[in-house]
Amino acid sequence: SVMARNFLASCVHKMYNGLRSETKMLEDFDMGREFELKFAATKGDHEALQARFGNLSPIIMETTYYDVPGGSLRDLHWTLRRRMENGIAVCALKTPGEGFGHGEWEVSCNRIEDAIGPLLAKGAPEQLAEFAAEGLIAVCGARFTRLAGLIDAPGCTVELALDEGFLLGGGKEAPLCEIEVELKDGSEEAAAVFAMFLAQQYGLRPETRSKIARAMALASDK
Repeated sequence: SVMARNFLASCVHKMYNGLRSETKMLEDFDMGREFELKFAATKGDHEALQARFGNLSPIIMETTYYDVPGGSLRDLHWTLRRRMENGIAVCALKTPGEGFGHGEWEVSCNRIEDAIGPLLAKGAPEQLAEFAAEGLIAVCGARFTRLAGLIDAPGCTVELALDEGFLLGGGKEAPLCEIEVELKDGSEEAAAVFAMFLAQQYGLRPETRSKIARAMALASDK
């Protein structure tokens, strides 16, 4: 439609220059809340979005997800992970939130055990310390390449991320191909409008399960 074409034309995108470079990755950012929409995708969807928005910057991701022996983090739907991003270790905790938002705290740290204190200092729930004292174990993971860039859309700036690779669990792997639209600045409502516009234009289907949920299901054969 004319409205859709005008909307897309107004989205003057700007790409990362050396996306998430080592200097930036070594900085710690106060997050607290992350707002993102996730869609299942195909390689063709990725190619179409690359053609639309230009060359995206690659990030090689290797993620390990952690829990305690009793599965307390799983039961709370918390995600505790260590991710190598182009060779730089980043540890994060995510907790459930309303709608497309959730709690997120992130620090640059080589070991998940060493990240607990810094995560708490950033505002992560105090209960994390109790869980960590039980002993953290690796339960599943993911290995993928992310092609990402920033897009300026009406009312917001978002990161468009195209993820392709594998989920890992129980000695098995399953293909991973999805698209994320994450708010970086501006209105959550505007980011949702832009994400749903992309979904409509490219026939994308919402991905309702997180990477860790799918990887844990793979590990348990569910």
